[in-house]
Amino acid sequence: MYDQNHLARSLRRASIGKDQETFLRIHPGGRLISYGDFFANAEKIAAALVAAGVKPGDRVAVQAAKTVTMLELYVGCVLAGAVFLPLNTAYTASEVSYFLADATPSVFVADPAKLDSLTPIANSAGTNTIWTLAADETGSLVDQRDRMPAGFRAIARIAEDLAAILYTSGTTGRSKGAMLSHRALASNSETLRDYWRFTGDDVLIHALPIFHTHGLFVATNITLMAGASAIFMASFDAGAIRDAMPGATALMGVPTYYVRLLDTEGLAKAARNMRLFVSGSAPLLAETHANWRQLTGHAILERYGMTETNMNTSNPYDGERRAGTVGFPLPGVEVKVTDPDSGKTLPTGDIGILEVRGDNVFSGYWQMPEKTAEELRANGFFITGDLAKIDADGYVHIVGRSKDLVITGGYNVYPKEIELLLDDLPGVSESAVIGVPHPDLGEAVVGVVVPTTTGELDPECLIAAVAPKLARFKQPKRLIMLTELPRNTMGKVQKNILRERFANLFT
Repeated sequence: MYDQNHLARSLRRASIGKDQETFLRIHPGGRLISYGDFFANAEKIAAALVAAGVKPGDRVAVQAAKTVTMLELYVGCVLAGAVFLPLNTAYTASEVSYFLADATPSVFVADPAKLDSLTPIANSAGTNTIWTLAADETGSLVDQRDRMPAGFRAIARIAEDLAAILYTSGTTGRSKGAMLSHRALASNSETLRDYWRFTGDDVLIHALPIFHTHGLFVATNITLMAGASAIFMASFDAGAIRDAMPGATALMGVPTYYVRLLDTEGLAKAARNMRLFVSGSAPLLAETHANWRQLTGHAILERYGMTETNMNTSNPYDGERRAGTVGFPLPGVEVKVTDPDSGKTLPTGDIGILEVRGDNVFSGYWQMPEKTAEELRANGFFITGDLAKIDADGYVHIVGRSKDLVITGGYNVYPKEIELLLDDLPGVSESAVIGVPHPDLGEAVVGVVVPTTTGELDPECLIAAVAPKLARFKQPKRLIMLTELPRNTMGKVQKNILRERFANLFT
């Protein structure tokens, strides 16, 4: 029934014959979702999508709370041949407006609490169908699903067909839609399943959001492809994760999770049953790595990936998990460090731009052929924009970011978007947004503002003015007033100087 659909076949294969076994255990409450019920509901959603006029290649956008139904929608889109487009729940109506106008989805699924503000936006984007999905698993999507029979026969899709679009912010302020194929998602998750030794006996603690790569295409896909089960949590809760560990085997998280768990009483005893702790989405401090190992006896496995590439490298399952590195290229993935000007490959140990190639790499940016050509070479190598080096032992070190990206709490923030908003405020001459070390978030967003010559500015008022237009994680944690920004001889703002000057702002 799924054989002609590349990704659907990969997602279903391991659970065939296990329909009565548990796929998800919902926390809190302990409700069990079997593999049979999950896929039956996904098939019903696929049927509902087709009945709503969704054709292969059409986009289905969703901005809703983390629920089982949202996972069913993801798999339903795969079965129906649609392109799944999850949106961060923190995005404001202004931000959602851009994504819908750019992607022109046939169906938009929204939180009913936001329906009044989002319906006009979806209508203006030409969306034909608007459904709702609430955190309590109610809404018109559920109603539509329950009207349909199970047994939907997956629509044929080949490896090159698109399965998802994930938007990643752009340095110019315009977000880019990374197009991910069936091959990219299937091959990467299958590789990670094997590399990290996931089997049907594993129980993953799933506390990550499911609107980005880490929680959706790593955690969820691996669980499905291993025929494993997951303890499904709506959000991060350190105490709940600690309590779940004795009945689990693995945890995937961002560095902030591990920092907060280290302050949780009883962690060492709870972690005894666990076999694997994975960290990604932001750099893990060597100090956190050392403290975790000392307390629990486990070495966190750090890996490296991007929206455009899924996962590229990983510290080894067997062998030294070296703090401060992201390990080795995954099987089937090539990496090299190149000179940013010439593009030539650099010698071992030299710092340059990291480039990656493999089946995991995206197909390009949605409706941005020129941007695609800038970052995706004709030979298949993607120019990540991350500064890196490869040491003599082959470990990859990410040493910086050439695109001014700020990663706060595992979320990507591009300064230009915030700078444009600050610069438009009365009394602001110019601004620069940087990331500085933060003990909990990894990096905090900080704005440096140069006022005009007239009047004084209240930093809190400026933050409040831009807040309605920015997701909460993008909002500056602090605004600093300076008489001028440091610049080089070419007039470019030297953000490295600002980062150094305010490095201890939160520490």
